[in-house]
Amino acid sequence: MNKKRGWDYMCLALYAFAGLGIEALLAFLIEPFLYGVGMSEWTVLQNIVHWIITCILWGIVIALLIKEAKSKYGFDLFEKTQKMKPLQWIAASACLIFTLSISYIDWGGFKVAKEFYYNGLLKFIFQYIYYVFETGLFTLIIVFGQKAFEEWFGHKKFPYGGILVALTWGAGHILTKGSLSTGLLTAFSGFIYGVTYLLVNRDIKKTYFLLFVMFVF
Repeated sequence: MNKKRGWDYMCLALYAFAGLGIEALLAFLIEPFLYGVGMSEWTVLQNIVHWIITCILWGIVIALLIKEAKSKYGFDLFEKTQKMKPLQWIAASACLIFTLSISYIDWGGFKVAKEFYYNGLLKFIFQYIYYVFETGLFTLIIVFGQKAFEEWFGHKKFPYGGILVALTWGAGHILTKGSLSTGLLTAFSGFIYGVTYLLVNRDIKKTYFLLFVMFVF
């Protein structure tokens, strides 16, 4: 156990969360000032510009955090992991089905179909590119948060990263969406995401793929 290194990883997790917060600055402060109207009144072009700028900034944050973890702390997120056992595949699939079921109930259908219907093709494309980067950042919160608590406590089978993303990303949704139910659902989903990360043996590629499907569908 290394308490100092634990704080180093926690800082990386919080930087990832702060990266998500960049969008709030754009959406609620900078862009309303530039456009003269609030987010709910933006045109299709203004929404697309918002997503493009957000994705660029988020991409920079993701790249810097991954590089920092490897170069400064020797933590390579893409290193090979152990193969999953059949029971792990079953459990991970159960998490996927469970989160998709909760999302289906909450949205009254599949989220991806609903958003395509409400947004139209053009907005839909750019919003889902935006989701690609958002998934990257909350995945990093899970990964670095898990690493931090393991450095502090040593126990490696408890989904610390899921709890951290629930408390940060989930709370952020309460503030930005103005909905307690949305925030709580996001927090609960975040915990399941953390469980999934451990079930796939911390394989970042499998984790990202599963979390993206859980989040967008």
